[in-house]
This record gives sequence, C-alpha cells and structure tokens, in this order.
Amino acid sequence: MDWTVFKLISWTETYFTRHQIDSPRLTAEILLGFCLGVRRLDLYLQHDRPLEKQELARFKTLIQRRKNHEPVAYITGEKGFFESSFQVGPGVLIPRPDTETLVTTTLSVLDEIPRNPQKILELGVGSGAIVISLAKVRPEHLFFAGDISRIALDAARKNAAREKEIGTIHFFNGSWFAPLATGPFFDVIVSNPPYIPTEDIFGLAPEIRDHEPRSALDGGHDGLTCIRELVTHAGDFLVPGGQLLLEMGFDQKADVTALAKACPQFDQINIVQDLAGQNRVAQLKKKID
Repeated sequence: MDWTVFKLISWTETYFTRHQIDSPRLTAEILLGFCLGVRRLDLYLQHDRPLEKQELARFKTLIQRRKNHEPVAYITGEKGFFESSFQVGPGVLIPRPDTETLVTTTLSVLDEIPRNPQKILELGVGSGAIVISLAKVRPEHLFFAGDISRIALDAARKNAAREKEIGTIHFFNGSWFAPLATGPFFDVIVSNPPYIPTEDIFGLAPEIRDHEPRSALDGGHDGLTCIRELVTHAGDFLVPGGQLLLEMGFDQKADVTALAKACPQFDQINIVQDLAGQNRVAQLKKKID
C-alpha cells in the first residue's frame, strides 16, 4: 500500500482520536507538515504524493511522541505567539494565546506614557515571547528581562537574536527582583508568574503536567506565592505612576485584588479579561505622590 499524504493524514487522525489526543486532524497535519518541511496548505496541494520510507519512519516517530502526550510545540520546536514564532523545548514554558492579553494590555499602557524611551521589566521571561513581542512593536523603548532558569533564559536570548528589528533587551539571571538594585527605575513591570495551586498541578493534562517545567506552573499552596512576591515588592522598583501587569488565573480576581489593596504603594487596580471573557490580567498603578 502506498501511503499518500491524504491517506496518512486520515489514518493518523483516526489513531489520535482512538488515543484521545486533542485536535487529532490538526495535530496530524502539523506533524506531517513538519516532517515533510512544508506548510499545511501544501499538504493538500500534494494530497496524492506518496511518502518515501525514510519519511514514513520519521513520521512514525513523531506520532509516537505525540501519542505519549509530548506537546506538539516541543516536537516541532516552535510555537506561534502574537506576531512571531518562538523556539521552545523541554524546560521552557510554551506560550499560550491567553497570554497575548498581557501583551496587548501592556502595549496600551505604553501608549499612555508620553516620555521616551520607557523602561520595561519582565520577570519570569521563559521563551521571551512577551518581552520580544513588546520590543518588536515598541523598539524605541528599553527592555529588561530576567528568569531564574538558565534554560529559559538561553531560549529567550536565542529567540531575541532571531528577530531583526526589535528594541534593546537586557537579559539577566536570578529570582524575581533579587538581582536588581532597589530604586524607582521602571515605567512598567510585566510578568506571567506561576499561579496554579500545587494540588491542582496533578489534575492538569499530561502534556502540561508531565512535560512543561513545574517551576513555571506551580504557584504554591494557594497559587499566589509568586504573585504575592511581585505585588509586595514591585512598588520599590516602579516610578511614580508606573504600572505592574500580571497574568493570573481566571478565578483569582478577588485574591489578587485583596493583595493589591493591602499594598499601600498602589492606588489603582484594574482587572482585564481575555478574549474568552475570563479574568486574566491584573493592572496595578503606583501612587504618584
């Protein structure tokens, strides 16, 4: 039997469905396109093309990896986010569409600040998806980005190097604010910190639970350990009127709002919803006086 592109996609869709893999047809198309080095559209333009033995062998390996719940982004080494594609792999959190709300909210904040250049800090940079997306749209500003993980930091540096026209990004290694000298230096601080309660980690999909870095997911017993750290100390590093923007869980609005209100340095709190209507970004503004 000749395995043509179309036959292989159909068979793989059935196989993934049987093994309860999400989006079975889309996944089959992405993996086969990656295997053959072509776009998904080209698969259908070449639907009757037979695969060679080495191509079939390589595709079989990709299928088995996905069947074992390895994330598609780790298999292909790429994940699209905002206006770019980012290299990702084990040890690096995969960017998600929900986080684009953090990017668009931050861009709106930057538009409201009249002075240039502005200084923007991202903590917990991961793949670099957030800070690089910001630096592409607002290259006139100065960006700083840190992560405790050297694996993530290396990925972020490589992703930044792939971009041709972005603002200056200074990367550093360390835990949250620890590497920084205290002082009102930044106009905006942005972060997508770990915010999943520890007990909830075990109920996550195996693609996340068994493959993505736990340090980028686990927010402690109440999910607020890292958020609490950021809210408590961000004011010491923000200029008057500067803003802290945090991604959070859809059900954490009340807790994050309470943390912000308990911090005397912030006097304005706003919660931004994502495209699905879920509470997603906490926007805190430091007092001007």
